[in-house]
Amino acid sequence: MPDSSSPPPPGKEIATLGGGCFWCIEAALNQLKGVDSAESGYMGGKQPNPTYETICTGVSGHAEVVQVTFDPSTITFREILEVFFALHDPTTLNRQGNDMGTQYRSVVFYHSPDQEATAKKVIETLTNDKLFDSPIVTEVSPAQPFYMGEDYHQEYFVRNPTQPYCTSLIGPKIAKFRKQFESKLKV
Repeated sequence: MPDSSSPPPPGKEIATLGGGCFWCIEAALNQLKGVDSAESGYMGGKQPNPTYETICTGVSGHAEVVQVTFDPSTITFREILEVFFALHDPTTLNRQGNDMGTQYRSVVFYHSPDQEATAKKVIETLTNDKLFDSPIVTEVSPAQPFYMGEDYHQEYFVRNPTQPYCTSLIGPKIAKFRKQFESKLKV
């Protein structure tokens, strides 16, 4: 899997977010107006060219992430973060539901000082608003090389809607997301 960390096209930005299993985050973010692509992959570890199998061991140090290319004139980084924080539990360290390990950590990998400041401000606002019962443990770290996930991970929910994980976990999250963010969805 090659490192696909390249600059965004002119007029676009990149956001890289990890919030547990990447299938759900990718499925939701791909539905937002202004999002050109959301791709599942890996970031934040030390091993070059990780595979899903090495990620699952937790040894590589990578997180499952979604790298989003978006048009900031249509959707802002802050708006993407608002959706991201609604899609997962940012208060559980290295865990989302039954998925446990550092590969499932909540993390924002920022690509600019503005993204870093925005991520910290959003976390501060969510904390001050007491939106969650426990403290937010989301890591805010500089972007590292992004490794695209294997082909079978891309658009997993769209291609496998009847798979048990999709029907029991992702489907209900996507339904809630679509209702909560209806005005931000692509037509």
